[in-house]
Amino acid sequence: MLTVEKIGGTSMSQFGDCLNNIIKNNRTEENMYNRIFVVSAYNNVTNWLLEHKKTGESGIYAKFLHNEDYETALDDLYNKLLEINRAFESIGLNLQEAAQFIKYRIEQAKIYLSSMYKVLASGYVEKTNLYLAAREILASLGEAHSAWNSVNILNNNHINATFIDLCGFNDNESLTIDERIHKAFQGIDFSKTLCIATGYTKGTEGIMRAFDRGYSEVTFSKVAVDVHADEAVIHKEFHLSSADPNIVGIEKSIPVGRTNFIIADQLADVGMEAIHPKAAKPLELAGVKIRIKNTFEPDHPGTLISKDYVSPEPKIEIVSGTDKVIAFEVHDPLMVGEVGYDLKLMEIMKIHNVSYILKSTNANSITMVVWDNPQVHEMLDELKNQVYQLTIKPVAIVCAMGTNIAYPGFLYRSAKALSDKNINIECFGQSLKQVNMQFVMKREQYKEAVKALNDALCLSKI
Repeated sequence: MLTVEKIGGTSMSQFGDCLNNIIKNNRTEENMYNRIFVVSAYNNVTNWLLEHKKTGESGIYAKFLHNEDYETALDDLYNKLLEINRAFESIGLNLQEAAQFIKYRIEQAKIYLSSMYKVLASGYVEKTNLYLAAREILASLGEAHSAWNSVNILNNNHINATFIDLCGFNDNESLTIDERIHKAFQGIDFSKTLCIATGYTKGTEGIMRAFDRGYSEVTFSKVAVDVHADEAVIHKEFHLSSADPNIVGIEKSIPVGRTNFIIADQLADVGMEAIHPKAAKPLELAGVKIRIKNTFEPDHPGTLISKDYVSPEPKIEIVSGTDKVIAFEVHDPLMVGEVGYDLKLMEIMKIHNVSYILKSTNANSITMVVWDNPQVHEMLDELKNQVYQLTIKPVAIVCAMGTNIAYPGFLYRSAKALSDKNINIECFGQSLKQVNMQFVMKREQYKEAVKALNDALCLSKI
């Protein structure tokens, strides 16, 4: 059985646990191999290189963008990476060799970025593409660092490992992402070596231009499809559970066990990505199942995501959502019966690259729930000058999801659970597919709503 396995940044930062719980885990030499690992950068490294994923705090990329001293920032990064390396000396990392590798890679990056500046100064090229290329170069440093370290540690622990460098720093080949991945794994006997691949892949289309910060999961997905993996495994620092344990408590957060790709898409829509949706689709189409495992509970089977799974019994599998959204409502007395009224709304949203999570309508109002971010506010500023009346509210959305919930009673129990906690449903959505009930409430009631729905729907039998 050949598996392709993704290790996230938080788990990578605790690589001693990865070594014991994921790679070794009481395996004999006979079943040590036939596994490919795609690794993320260590926790926070990509934030330092680009920008903080959640807060937006600027990283080295912003210094390059604004013609500031990015070279000194890269030197500072080098020292931070050396500090990270020191934490792994006790499990076998050769500090001198590791320092030499990342120093050489950073010096290469400086040369590339300096050359870009000279081209930019000439005024003969369009800036956007060069800026995006710089972003790609910087992003690749983090995964190269963690992947090289992992191979060094494994080899020093007498486990045969091979470094699969998909970053393309040392070649001028004009390959697509798929072509580079296919070439990198040609001729390898997976039964005799553990392949450790960088989560970043260089390609002519630009992996970050296409997928931005979801690129490591896209690499993972494309590798699994290319080598015809039997299963794709994602190792996280938590289980895919009925609800966020940080909200409901570990004792009330139940591992899901099994679900399907439709539910994975619903989760991604509210920011709780079991896997990046653009990474999930190739696996789904290729018939490769995904298993989500907890790094720190290696003997637990985790949650298996497959194409055709439907729970044999009606149940809510997951309660999830976010309190970082806005509801806006367009009201117009002339909307009644007018064909295509919402077309002009969608055209404005498309211009601003804004998609909605929920849409609900009545005779003369259209309500949408969207992410609360600067581009949404720009869109709303434009929209308010073009409609009769616009109402904007900061809200939260909580979703109750399941592969088999098209039965009477689920909606009643959900509404009652929220009502019992004095939570008013500001807006509601559910499609004919009946896999996701979406409830909108006041933002400050988000955590209470998650707890209420988890207690009523996931911890109680129908």
